[in-house]
Amino acid sequence: MEFRQPGCLTSAMAVRPVVITGDPVLHRPASRVGSFDGELADIVEDMFDTMDAAHGVGLAAPQIGLGLRLFVYEMANDDGVPPRGVVVNPIMALSKVPQARPDPDLETEGCLSVPGESFPLKRAEQARVTGFDVDGQPLEFEATGWFARCMQHEFDHLNGKLYVDRLDERHSKKARKAIRNNGWGAPGHSWMPGVDVDPFGHDDDDLDEGGHDEHLV
Repeated sequence: MEFRQPGCLTSAMAVRPVVITGDPVLHRPASRVGSFDGELADIVEDMFDTMDAAHGVGLAAPQIGLGLRLFVYEMANDDGVPPRGVVVNPIMALSKVPQARPDPDLETEGCLSVPGESFPLKRAEQARVTGFDVDGQPLEFEATGWFARCMQHEFDHLNGKLYVDRLDERHSKKARKAIRNNGWGAPGHSWMPGVDVDPFGHDDDDLDEGGHDEHLV
């Protein structure tokens, strides 16, 4: 699918296409990263560039077609965690997910791999994340609130699951219809952040100080 419009990417940026639901890499578990080397560092930089160009607050490697267990994020938080980072080979432990219906005003997510769509979803309020940074150094932190939601969303990508796979019956039906109407659900669809028209229609009023939309992961 194309959202074609002239962009303003600089030559220093290495933005990669974002694959759309239906591509097999999004629907199977990713493989562990085995080497913390220059190649990995280059991938991480490309992921940051792609996330920034897309105005997202998170991006997992499968979303740029790489079946590897890592994701990047940028989100201010109240948990004392650096607001911008990468987690390689993560493990996650969650608090219990509330059984109440999701609040469409407060709990609506979007995904770069389901471009232009958003649906409410209940998530755990706390997530304990362990893994490694880009240099192979161990890291561990607690995430709460929207930061915890971001971590869960990206971690799901590494297990071959999209947020639309977790929706309740009502919203799952709407998501399936949107995917069908857009012609997705099969390999071969992608969009190019910063070049194609922004499928979420962002303008400056939608974004935080760093140019990111906290609802878009």
